[in-house]
Amino acid sequence: MRKSLRLRIVATFIGIVIVSLILSFILNMQPQEKTPNHTMVTIAEDIATIINLIDEPEKVKTSLNIFARYGLIINSVNEQSELLASLPDDKVHELFNGNTTEAFMMSNKDETAIVGVPRMNEEKNALLIKINFSSIFHNVKRTLFISLLTVLVIGSLLIMFMSGYIVKPIKRLTLAAKKMASGDLTVRLKHHKQDEFGELMDSFNHMASELQKIDSVRDDFVSNVSHEMQSPLTSIRGFTRALQDGVIPLEEQKEHLDIIYEETLRLSRLSDNLLRLASLDSEHHPFNLTTFHLDEQLRRTIVLAEPQWAHKNIKIELDLLPYEIKVDKDLFEQVWQNLINNAIKYTGPDGFIHVAMVMSASVVKVSIRDSGQGIPEEAIPYIFDRFYMVDKARSSALKGNGLGLSIVIKILKLHDCTIDVESKVGEGTKFTVTIPRPSTTS
Repeated sequence: MRKSLRLRIVATFIGIVIVSLILSFILNMQPQEKTPNHTMVTIAEDIATIINLIDEPEKVKTSLNIFARYGLIINSVNEQSELLASLPDDKVHELFNGNTTEAFMMSNKDETAIVGVPRMNEEKNALLIKINFSSIFHNVKRTLFISLLTVLVIGSLLIMFMSGYIVKPIKRLTLAAKKMASGDLTVRLKHHKQDEFGELMDSFNHMASELQKIDSVRDDFVSNVSHEMQSPLTSIRGFTRALQDGVIPLEEQKEHLDIIYEETLRLSRLSDNLLRLASLDSEHHPFNLTTFHLDEQLRRTIVLAEPQWAHKNIKIELDLLPYEIKVDKDLFEQVWQNLINNAIKYTGPDGFIHVAMVMSASVVKVSIRDSGQGIPEEAIPYIFDRFYMVDKARSSALKGNGLGLSIVIKILKLHDCTIDVESKVGEGTKFTVTIPRPSTTS
C-alpha cells in the first residue's frame, strides 16, 4: 500500500497525541506519597478551630458528619486511643508533648493524609483529622483523560482536513512533472502562495521555462546542422551522379570536381566546429595553461592568413605591445584565427584591418577593426548564437556556417574574458577582446 504524505501527517499527529496521553497517565499514576502538606495542615488547623468553638456535643457531632461528607474524618484521641496504633511512635509522642502547639502531618500515603492537632487546653483531647483526597485525584485523572481524548478526536479530524490543503500543492507538482516527463514543456503552475510551496512552484516554472528554451535550442541546432550538411551533400550527390552518367563534358569535369572538393572541405569544417563546440561544452575539454607572448601569437596569426588578405589586397595595420599571457595557447589561437578570418572574409578588396593592443593596470584589450560591410544594429545581439548568420545567402557564398563566433565566445568565457562588438553598416566592424591581468601583490 502506498504511503501518502497526507496519511503520514495524520498518523504522526495521532501518534504524538497518544504518546503524550500515555506518558501523562504514567506520570500521574505514580504513587502519591506526597501531597501539599502545608495546605493540609492549614485545613486541619481551621477545622480544629471550628470544632473548639462549638460547645454543644450534638452540634459537634453534626459538624463531624458534615465534614465526613467531604472526606474529612475527625476523631478526638488521647494517648491510649487505638487509632494511634498504626501511626509512628515519635509522631504520637510529639502530638501529646506539651511543647507542641501547632498542627503537623503525622502520615501521608495512599492518597490519605493524617494531621494531628495538639490539645487546645487541658480539658480537651487532641484531634486526629484524616483527609482522604483520592476522589479529587480520580476526578482530575478522569477530567484529564476526557480532555486528552477530546483533543485527539477533534485534532485528528482537523489535521485530516488540513492535510488535504497541505498535500494539494504537492499533487499539483506531481501532475505537472508527469506532464513534463511526457513531453509537454509548456506546463506552468499558477499560485498565489508566498511560502515554501510558492518558492517550489516558482522554481518548477523556472525549470520548465529553461527546459523549453533548451528544447527549442536543440530543435534549432538539429535543424541548422541538417540544413548545413544537406546543402553540400546535395551538391556532391548531384555532381557525382552527373560525372557517373557522363553528362558533363570532359573539359568541364575538373571544375565540377573542384566544387565537390570544396563542398567536402565545407563539410569537414562544419564537422570540426561541431566537435570543437561539443568538447568546449563538456567538462572534460583539455585545458592546458601556457605562458607565451600575446603579441607574437597575433603576428603569427596574421602571417598564416597572408594568402587570404594578400589576394584581396587588404592593408594590415598592427599596433601591438609586448605582453606575456597565461592561457590555453591553442584555444586562443583559435580565437584570433576566427576573428581575423572573419575580418578578411567580410572586408572588400583594397580595404584595411587594424589590430591593436591596449593595456591598463587590470586588463589587456585586443581590438580587431575592419573596413568591411558592417553588421546591422538589430543583428548584433545574435551574432554569437550558434548557426546565426546575418545574411545567409552572403554567408553561404563566403563558405560560412555560423559557428565561428560561437566558438570564440565559448573559449573566452572559459578564460573569464569578454568580447564587445561595435559595427555600422557600410563602415566596418570592431571586435574588442578584454583579458583580465593577474593581480600583483606587493
